[in-house]
Amino acid sequence: MRRRVLQATIAAVTVAVVLLGFPLAFLGAQLVRENEMQSLQARADSLARTVDFRVDNAVDFTDRMFEPYTGTQDDDEIDASVVVRLPTGEVYQAGDRIRGRSLSVQATSDVGATVLLYVSWWDVFWLSARVIALVVAAAVVAFAAGIAMAIWQANRLAAPLVYLAASAEQLGSGQVRPQLEPSGVEEIDLVAAELARSADRMAGRLAAERQFAADASHQLRTPLTALSMRLEEIMLATDSEEIREEGRISLEQVERLVRVVDDLLLASRRSTGGTTEAVDLIEVVHQQEEEWAPTFEQAGRRLRVEIDPATQVLATPGALAQVLATLIENSLKHGAGTTTLRSRLGGPSGMVVVEVADEGAGVPDDIAGRIFEREVTSGAGTGLGLALARDLAAADGGRLELAQRRPAVFALFLSGVPASLRPDVVLPLGAVVTGRRGRGRPR
Repeated sequence: MRRRVLQATIAAVTVAVVLLGFPLAFLGAQLVRENEMQSLQARADSLARTVDFRVDNAVDFTDRMFEPYTGTQDDDEIDASVVVRLPTGEVYQAGDRIRGRSLSVQATSDVGATVLLYVSWWDVFWLSARVIALVVAAAVVAFAAGIAMAIWQANRLAAPLVYLAASAEQLGSGQVRPQLEPSGVEEIDLVAAELARSADRMAGRLAAERQFAADASHQLRTPLTALSMRLEEIMLATDSEEIREEGRISLEQVERLVRVVDDLLLASRRSTGGTTEAVDLIEVVHQQEEEWAPTFEQAGRRLRVEIDPATQVLATPGALAQVLATLIENSLKHGAGTTTLRSRLGGPSGMVVVEVADEGAGVPDDIAGRIFEREVTSGAGTGLGLALARDLAAADGGRLELAQRRPAVFALFLSGVPASLRPDVVLPLGAVVTGRRGRGRPR
């Protein structure tokens, strides 16, 4: 959009400059040439009248008396060579002779004297060229002004479209209530309003589906749990091996049915999407730093943050904070030395990697491959924290991995906000920005 507006406006300015500038330069040059020739002719006519006056009054002629008409004494006039032929055949000349290409005018006095004025063709040409240069300079200024106006107008139209695209990206990534601000452009505001209505309808549908899934899960779990307990009681109360075997098989079927219900509920949640939005990573990290820094100080350790303030990720703020809190707590319990939170780009895919590293002994080899499994622990915890953190990261489209065993480095891979949807990248400095910035809006 922005590029097309720029191209269209620049093309229009170029056509206008070409269609108006070239004829104006040509006509200006012609006008200057004609004015100079008319001025030269006026000098010749004036000199002819002077010759008539001196002939009538019997005044002697000399070459010096014609020098005022050469133009050397007037900076506004072109230097000319004057030649006067009297009826008696006498010839008088004043001014330097013109060498090379020249232009001339002629006048005849009443007594029959011939007056000739010669000027250099190049002197007249450079006067015309000055006019052409002025027209070219004016065309350049007009072209620059047109480009500046095109950039301003393109930014004015592109900014709300960038925000609209970012809001659509948030809607597609799971945030059903993107922040939309009026842009002042009627057509764009109509699309934004319809997008907001679609987001509200989607939010209602997702809420209804999630509620139904939760209710169905609850309604199924209760009788299944009761049935499992009843089967266990029957197995304990009987001495018959056949009844116990049938009870065990039935109990396995019930447990399988419970897993099916859990899987269906999980699939429903994944299909309806999460609540991810564009989050300033530094804000979430600072919250964790304020919460955990005093605890680290009491333990004689240090929590260091190396996060780029401009980094943004697509995530659920609460879930992201929980994952980081789990990793920091894990480092506090099992690590040693300084714990560092740092961010880096994860390659051309646009991923952002958040690493939590310490200076401890690392993860034991016997549990390193199963560190994210439930109930897997080194003995100082429940074994549920990292498993839950990995599930939360996966729900937002990310992943949590053990990047290094010794010393331990946990890497959280998150989706970065696409650069094509960030106004500070798409738009140059000083671009027109519509609306205010806040959480949920790429910057």
